[in-house]
Amino acid sequence: MTTVASFNVEYKQYLSPAGELVGDITPDIATDFEQLKALYETMVMTRVFDTKAITLQRTGKLGTYASSLGHEGVHVGIGSAMNYEDVFAPSYREYGVQFCRGVKMSEVLLFWGGDERGSNFSGPKHDFAWCVPIATQNTHAAGAALSFKLRKEPRCTVSVIGDGGSSKGDFLESINAASAFKLPMVLVIINNGWAISVPREKQSSGETLAQKGIGGGLPSLQVDGNDLIAVHHEVKAALKRAREGGGATVIEAITYRIGDHTTADDASRYRDKDEVENAKKLEPIARVRRYLMNNNQWSVQQEEQLLERCKRMVESEVKVYMDTPMPPVTDMFDYMFAELPHDLVSQRKFAQELDK
Repeated sequence: MTTVASFNVEYKQYLSPAGELVGDITPDIATDFEQLKALYETMVMTRVFDTKAITLQRTGKLGTYASSLGHEGVHVGIGSAMNYEDVFAPSYREYGVQFCRGVKMSEVLLFWGGDERGSNFSGPKHDFAWCVPIATQNTHAAGAALSFKLRKEPRCTVSVIGDGGSSKGDFLESINAASAFKLPMVLVIINNGWAISVPREKQSSGETLAQKGIGGGLPSLQVDGNDLIAVHHEVKAALKRAREGGGATVIEAITYRIGDHTTADDASRYRDKDEVENAKKLEPIARVRRYLMNNNQWSVQQEEQLLERCKRMVESEVKVYMDTPMPPVTDMFDYMFAELPHDLVSQRKFAQELDK
C-alpha cells in the first residue's frame, strides 16, 4: 500500500490558564506589555459592555442580544492582529474585534435595538455589517479577498464562523474558493462547544474542525481561543502569509460560550452546571490578568480603576443609544430601491400617515 498524502493539525498555546508562558517560542506580543495591557483593557471593557447589554435586554430596553461572554480573548486577538485596510466579515457577537477596529458600543446597541443605523458603524467602512444568516459572511469574505487579489492590493479578509456554522455549505464553499484561487484570507472557526443546544461532539465525528480546511487544501491549525497571545500571534502570522501571496489559512480557536446563546436562550436546560463552572477556570480575562500581575505589570488598584473607567464609558454609550431619536417609519422604504416600485409608493404614504 502506498500513502499518497498525510496531514496533521497543530495545537498552539503560549499562555497557560495559570498565566504562565508555555511552548518553545515567545511571541513578540508576550513581552510588549504596553500593547498587552491595552488589549487587556479592551477585553475588560467588552465584558462590562456585554453585562450591561444583557441588563438592558432584560429590562425591555434592547431586543434579543447575543452575548460574547468568554469570547473576549479570541475576539480581541483577531481584531488586534488585523491591519486597518483589511476587511472583517463578522457573524453577530464579535464585539471585541469590532471595538478594536473603532466600532462604538452605542452602535452595537442600536443594531440590537432594531435600528439599522447601527449597521452604519464607525471604524473601517469597508468592513461588513453583522451577519445573522449562518456562514454567508464566509462567502462575502471570499469574494472580497478575490477582488483584492485581482487588483493586486496587499489586503486580506478575515471571517469567523461558529462550530455549528462550520458545517454549513457556505463555509465549505468558501474554503474551496480560497484554495482554488489562493485567496488572501483567514477563516476562523470559533469553537465554543455549542451550536445553540447542540454540543460539538454531535456536530462532527472529526477529531478537529480545523481539518475541514485540510480537505480544501489549506494550512489548518488549532489555537487555544482563551489565550489572547496565541490568537493574536497565529492570526497575525496567517495574515502576513496571505498578504505575501501564500494563500488562506483555517484557524480553529477553542473557547467556551459561558453565557446563553442569546438572551432568547436558556442554556441551563441543556448544559451541565459543572461543565460551565469548569470552563470558567480557563476563561481569557483572568488568564491575561494573572500574566500581567506575575510580571509586575498590573495591580489590584489598576484593576479597580479600569473597572470604574469601563463602567463610565459603557454608561456614556448607553446614554447615546437611549437618547437617539427613533428613525422615521419611511426608512424601511427609502434604502432598498433606487426607484420605489409603484405598490410600495402607496404603502410608504400609508405608513407615513400612520406615523404622524
